[in-house]
Amino acid sequence: MKKRVLLAAPRSFCAGVDRAIEIVERLLAEHGPPIYVRHQIVHNDHVVRRLELLGAVFVDDEDEIPAGEICVLSAHGVAPAVRENCEKRGLRVVDAVCPLVSKVHAEARRYADTGHLVALVGHADHVEVIGTRGERPESTVVVESPEAAAELDSDGRPVAVISQTTLSLDDVRATVDALEHRFGTLTRPGADDICYATQNRQDAVKRLAEEATLILVIGSQTSSNAQRLVEVARIAGAEAELIDGESPLAEDLVSRHDVIGLTAGASTPGELVDATIQRLAALGHGEVVEVTVAREDVHFRLPREVASA
Repeated sequence: MKKRVLLAAPRSFCAGVDRAIEIVERLLAEHGPPIYVRHQIVHNDHVVRRLELLGAVFVDDEDEIPAGEICVLSAHGVAPAVRENCEKRGLRVVDAVCPLVSKVHAEARRYADTGHLVALVGHADHVEVIGTRGERPESTVVVESPEAAAELDSDGRPVAVISQTTLSLDDVRATVDALEHRFGTLTRPGADDICYATQNRQDAVKRLAEEATLILVIGSQTSSNAQRLVEVARIAGAEAELIDGESPLAEDLVSRHDVIGLTAGASTPGELVDATIQRLAALGHGEVVEVTVAREDVHFRLPREVASA
């Protein structure tokens, strides 16, 4: 069999990540460094290092930012308490939160304010989930598994379900089914509130796994969606590895496979995909065939602070 690479489409940046990075770049161009960013703007080490070289300063907490400076909120979103603290400290806040994450925050508020217990399906320690739960912490519970769903006590309240955007419909289905089995009909947001990018990238990996015996996923260890792509590939029957897109590839790994699938998480820049394609070509996998499962034409408006910059 001829050695070849199957290249997933879509892959790499989603519209929310594109928007967040562009916001930081425009602020740096207009105001000059430093521009402070609360938390990593997106979960990719390569992107963070590049922006640091341009003058971005990433902090874990808004209290680390000098009063009066610009504070960019990362794509993952924050709790209202963070925004209040920024205002109290006189920071100039620029919102780079993904609009789809903002929609989930709005759903959390709406459901809680109408008497629901909000079941937030996701990973409790993920920064996005921490921010979403912070909207109405007294009415929101994080549900990480079907087992946790089966034991949830709603104290008689109707249950509404929302989810972490870096999880697909497939990822949350078992947990939502368990919630429905326990409580009956659930209130839930419309399908257009689901992150299109997460689902599309996972669908592409499943398609690659029909032919590829090894799937390489480019992304950082901190990226939830990249880690999940590896899991999806393995569940589909392929060998799979998370790679950073910058380090040399393991020749003994690549040589064992004739057909290799290649994709990248939603926070991974396309330049790392190009570099990996070149490394694979040098190891004998020079033919590249793009496998397309969906077309993405989504663009999010920039905030007014940078729209005219």
